[in-house]
Amino acid sequence: MDAQQQQRQQGAPQIPRPGAGAGAGAGGGDFTPILTVLVSFIAIFVLIVAPSMSTLNNSLSILHQVPEGHVGVYWRGGALLNTITDPGFHLKLPFITQFEPIQVTLQTDLVRDIPCGTKGGVMINFDKIEVVNRLRKDHVYDTLLNYGVNYDNTWIYDKIHHEINQFCSGHSLQQVYIDMFDQVLIAVERQRVAEKEAETQKKIAISEAERNAHVSKIQMEQKLMEKDSARKQEEIANSMYLAREKSLSDAAYYRTMREAEANKLKLTPEFLELRFIEAITNNSKIFFGNKVPNMVLDQRLLGNFLQEGVPRQEF
Repeated sequence: MDAQQQQRQQGAPQIPRPGAGAGAGAGGGDFTPILTVLVSFIAIFVLIVAPSMSTLNNSLSILHQVPEGHVGVYWRGGALLNTITDPGFHLKLPFITQFEPIQVTLQTDLVRDIPCGTKGGVMINFDKIEVVNRLRKDHVYDTLLNYGVNYDNTWIYDKIHHEINQFCSGHSLQQVYIDMFDQVLIAVERQRVAEKEAETQKKIAISEAERNAHVSKIQMEQKLMEKDSARKQEEIANSMYLAREKSLSDAAYYRTMREAEANKLKLTPEFLELRFIEAITNNSKIFFGNKVPNMVLDQRLLGNFLQEGVPRQEF
């Protein structure tokens, strides 16, 4: 068994161990230096190229979005364009036009580690100061044209440092820390109060406009109701007048018809003779003598003649 095992070991190929013998460097090699150089190159590439990836992506994009509370500003060939876009989706030329969103709502900038040298030569340090500010839409173009996208460095960070240093250099440590500590940020607080007052005035104006509109609507509805009521009253008065006139007309017509019917019934020979005699009696003279009966008889004959000769009028 020992002889067979020795023959098998002599016939089997030998596997070299890593790092053992001089032949290890000839057949393979140690890749550790190469890997180290490759990792270092990748790290340098990420540090240099990664910060500009967003700018590159911005330059390559055609469709871009302006978030709410911001406006879109554009550069072409490094020159700021006067085009200002509202929130939403917009189009631009890739590689030629660059885009940046600029916030136009209230924002808070935090200024940290502000050194302050007092009048007595003592150096103190303010940990942080919060500055509430807002860039209005109608001032975006001029601000970016004069101060760039990082305009807050000039108008907030540098301004706060300058104002604090000016304040501290004119006051002692006692005044800065104890006596006038509440006045160190007076400019910032005044700006914040002005912003709040502006918002309050805007809300008051909106509320006043809504109230006036509501009052105007109520007054208009009241006037319409009054006109409609007056129109209905006039219609009722006209109806009453027409009804009254119709009633009077009907009554007059009925009275006339009844009088005509009554007159028609009165036109009898006896009634006519009576009226004739009454007329003769009222207009006759009295004579005394032998001819009186003849005169009366003659008048009766005349009345009969008039009845027969004159046609009767119908009513």
